[in-house]
Amino acid sequence: MRIVKIVAGLFFITQFSCKAQQKHLTTTSKTYAEISVKEGGKWEGRKYVGGTFKNVGKVKLAKEHTDHSFDIRYEGPGWESNKVGYRLYLDWRNAIDIFGKKTEAIVLPQVGQDNFDSYHEMSDWGADILKAGKGIGIGSIDRYLNKERLHFYEVDSTIAKVENRPNSSSVKVQYYGWKTASDKINFTSELTINPNKRYTKHTIHPSKEIAGICTGIVKQKNTELLKKISQNKKWAYLATYGTQSLVPDNLGMAIFYETGTVENLVDAEFDYLLVFKPRTKPTSFYFLGAWEQEPNGIKTKEAFLSYLDQKLKELNDTNKI
Repeated sequence: MRIVKIVAGLFFITQFSCKAQQKHLTTTSKTYAEISVKEGGKWEGRKYVGGTFKNVGKVKLAKEHTDHSFDIRYEGPGWESNKVGYRLYLDWRNAIDIFGKKTEAIVLPQVGQDNFDSYHEMSDWGADILKAGKGIGIGSIDRYLNKERLHFYEVDSTIAKVENRPNSSSVKVQYYGWKTASDKINFTSELTINPNKRYTKHTIHPSKEIAGICTGIVKQKNTELLKKISQNKKWAYLATYGTQSLVPDNLGMAIFYETGTVENLVDAEFDYLLVFKPRTKPTSFYFLGAWEQEPNGIKTKEAFLSYLDQKLKELNDTNKI
């Protein structure tokens, strides 16, 4: 009996310690990443019914999981800095969405806790401000072949992990057995955000050289396409700016990439795409959203271009931003 009490006490202390650690992290840190899954419910077909959300460090997708299965809070992992938040649809869509923030506080732990998709409505902290629709969102991965984007419909298994460190937070997703056309590969995607930064560094690593791996920016109405190459021709950006948020108000989106890693730029039906050269080495690029309602946010096209040009110069001069 004494042993049982000691074990139970240790379990309680561990739980309390983890919750206290999370609370400390979200009140003192400038970055945060999480994935929150439901427990205590049951699957009814492709929907998860009942249960409550619990944050975990790692999750393997259930075989029943698809879009709008309700088993993962806001449909996938989320990560944020004190400037902006992002989420990844962890299903066949594999798109990245933007949470616009009206505060520099950490907000993700409260997002989607009440009515699952209440984050589509503007609140004190902000809201989901990007409509991905049939597009790629911002900075996520697909495959582009024969003028068609091939999604993550067929994957043997998907494992997502999150990690919070003193000066960064990250999400790592491993796709095992991703099948497109006649190819089947493993694919790793790692997304890292730092304090005081809008951008996410996205490092991708395919197990096999295949053509058509791509990223991009979803097309929206009332926007202008912006492109520029750095002075040394090594780095470039692809960006859009205009009244393209769901509010609607001004939102800028951009991807910084190494020119030597990209095969071509494609003006596709739903997106502006960057198609990477086939390779098995890890490839890194940066993507960002800049919303006018951020504290001290970027409110004009001219200010957005100035911001992009400064970041491009930093990449040109130091190979990092």
